[in-house]
Amino acid sequence: MFRLDGKTAVVTGAGSGIGRDIALLFARQGAHVIVADVNREAADAVTHEVSDAGGRAAARALDVSDESSVRDLLGGDLPGDRLDVLVNNAGVSHVGSVLETSLDDWQRVLAVNATGVFLCARAAVERMLAQSPSGGSIINLASVAGLIGVEKRFPYCASKGAVVQITRSIAVDFAARGIRCNAICPGTVHTPFVEGFLAKHYPDTTDEMRQQLHARQPVGRMGRPDEIAHAALYLASDEAQFATGSMLVIDGGWTAK
Repeated sequence: MFRLDGKTAVVTGAGSGIGRDIALLFARQGAHVIVADVNREAADAVTHEVSDAGGRAAARALDVSDESSVRDLLGGDLPGDRLDVLVNNAGVSHVGSVLETSLDDWQRVLAVNATGVFLCARAAVERMLAQSPSGGSIINLASVAGLIGVEKRFPYCASKGAVVQITRSIAVDFAARGIRCNAICPGTVHTPFVEGFLAKHYPDTTDEMRQQLHARQPVGRMGRPDEIAHAALYLASDEAQFATGSMLVIDGGWTAK
């Protein structure tokens, strides 16, 4: 169950955090994984982890906000000459309200989180329609911030709201042509990204802020990257053939309050 044997999967932002865990899990389940990240050294490290565990992976440098970079990867040579699964995981954030967000801040976050999803999804849809047999699964990493307001995350909320609607639009347009598009909306997940965020913005109160992030989810803790990876595995698998246009919320009960 939930095997990906014979499938080629591209995971963006796979050099760390959630993307890393998705790449490792997909490989364990039989996929040939393209570990794509703007940080090539990080992508190489994850690829070595996959290989050491007996899986198949290749590292690729990818800037999701750059159209030529996206087309070079998703329109180029892939194992089996197929793209079966795309996971749009790459993302960045910014701390601040609308009054604390510069135009540069806004454009940086939207370029990666929204435009990057658009560029990668467009290239993936083109390839999935052209291959034989056609079809595939696109999984977008959105966020609870795309569903509710989160304090001082103005451009991040806007970008993740865009991801939710990108997901629904693609699902409706291409369901009849064998392409499924779903999103995962995590709550706060304990990743190196979160630890870096705490160290940068709350250097004097890191422990206190970490506990606040744990506590705002009713289960009393942040999520783990592997918990999100297992959700992505389901959406990538043939067992999810009836799932498209879904927003899978995995947030420890945060949005249920």
